[in-house]
Amino acid sequence: MTEIIDGKIISATVKERVKDGVKKLKDNGITVGLAVIIVGSDPASQVYVANKKKACQSLGIISEEYALPENTSQQELLDLINELNNKKSINGILCQLPLPAHLDEKLIINSISPEKDVDAFHPANVGKIMIGDYDFVPCTPAGVMEMLTYHNIDISGKNCVVIGRSNIVGKPMGMLLLHKNGTVTICHSRTKNLKEVCKEADILVASVGKAGFVTADMVKEGAVVIDVGINRVDGKLYGDVDFDNVKEKASAITPVPGGVGPMTIAMLMQNTLTAAKKQNGII
Repeated sequence: MTEIIDGKIISATVKERVKDGVKKLKDNGITVGLAVIIVGSDPASQVYVANKKKACQSLGIISEEYALPENTSQQELLDLINELNNKKSINGILCQLPLPAHLDEKLIINSISPEKDVDAFHPANVGKIMIGDYDFVPCTPAGVMEMLTYHNIDISGKNCVVIGRSNIVGKPMGMLLLHKNGTVTICHSRTKNLKEVCKEADILVASVGKAGFVTADMVKEGAVVIDVGINRVDGKLYGDVDFDNVKEKASAITPVPGGVGPMTIAMLMQNTLTAAKKQNGII
């Protein structure tokens, strides 16, 4: 019988762990603070920011939201980030992406202090992930690893295939699996014989951004299938995996919604707690 990897249950355990950690710091006179910057009025971004704020409140993390107008200049945004970099009560800074087209996303990410970069997008943190000596991991790949650990899914020696090579998911996902001794293949739009490559996977991670892209004929019998995709079609959410058919072949699979999604915010909370501990010399 296929095991459904429930992100709601696993994220609740992560949040409980974070809540305990926040309380221990508070008992020692240390508060944990996260600043979230949102520029413009993108509806999806507003939902994400609201969910992050709600998670902070439930865990005892101080949440500061900076909602800036669409026409905010690059210098205004850089000035705000500089102010937050120097604000002792703020341990983590997150700038919600995507940014309006007139803003230089790369410059903005690079201006966040690596010690407060709880999204782990800064080149210094990306480099640390590469060599396996990291403080923070991008929240979605970190969530996937947490799910595999929770279900005692051994990665060592397994064929791991990641579909997608984004800086946010695909590349760090591949590195994290490699650090756990997985044999990793990262596939993308130029990959030849994609179906055959995927069929070799013991662990298949789909992060391609196309609803139902991974079909049953691409999946090896007994594979673990992790669906990172969130695609809205006619008002409904679908993953990158054809769930109903693939679950008949997989030994374990994540649903959409309710799979990887809840883990992303939980791991952001974990990263924020880690940042607070490091900044206070606790780890």
